[in-house]
Amino acid sequence: MALFRGMWGALRALGRSGAEMCAGCGGRLPSPLSLICIPKCFSSNMGNHPKKPMSSYLRFSTEQLPRFKAKHPDAKLSELIRKIGAAWRELPDAEKKVYEADFKAEWKAYKEAMSKFKDQLTPTQLVSFEKEGRQKRLKKKASIKKRELTLLGKPKRPRSAYNIYVSECFQESKEESSQGKLKTINQAWKNLSSDERQVYIQLAKDDRIRYDNEMKSWEEQMAEVGRSDLIRRSVKRSEDVPED
Repeated sequence: MALFRGMWGALRALGRSGAEMCAGCGGRLPSPLSLICIPKCFSSNMGNHPKKPMSSYLRFSTEQLPRFKAKHPDAKLSELIRKIGAAWRELPDAEKKVYEADFKAEWKAYKEAMSKFKDQLTPTQLVSFEKEGRQKRLKKKASIKKRELTLLGKPKRPRSAYNIYVSECFQESKEESSQGKLKTINQAWKNLSSDERQVYIQLAKDDRIRYDNEMKSWEEQMAEVGRSDLIRRSVKRSEDVPED
């Protein structure tokens, strides 16, 4: 669907039909709505576009992680990241500037390579490439963020009473399909008495306490390694309020 919208937008912007768009690469379409056909030259170029260089800190972290793992084999990844963050902050300016200079040089080369790459595309391909690029960046950003938080050891969110009940009953359900299991469990949840449901409500409250405690400790660690951007806004605001 995303590809359909991207190709349709390109056609509208350039005023071409699907048949006209693919004529240049030999992939003529029978009708303007046959947008699943992508020009062969565009498909081959898509995988060859220049890749962005790593930032100074990311390069440093990538180099240092194996060393810190060797020094601290029993340490959790979040602990290793905290140690690497501290090492980066303590790194002499002269050494830090080497990483920054390498990044600037690679970024300049990347921009030049990207400019040459775009010059090889037709107007139609360029519109499609930029549209798909924006979609991929958004998707990749969300994926990287999720992966990063996992690697940093961010505590799992608290579960609701219903989710705890579903997790407990899912494997015991005799229904064959997942959809059938959920339907059966949902009905069973509705039939629970107030006393029976209260057990799961209390478990959810306990899980919330677990989450709050773990988050407080985790956010303190993030502040120590210079990742205050990951701290919840409500926590930041409460820290900024002056005491009476």
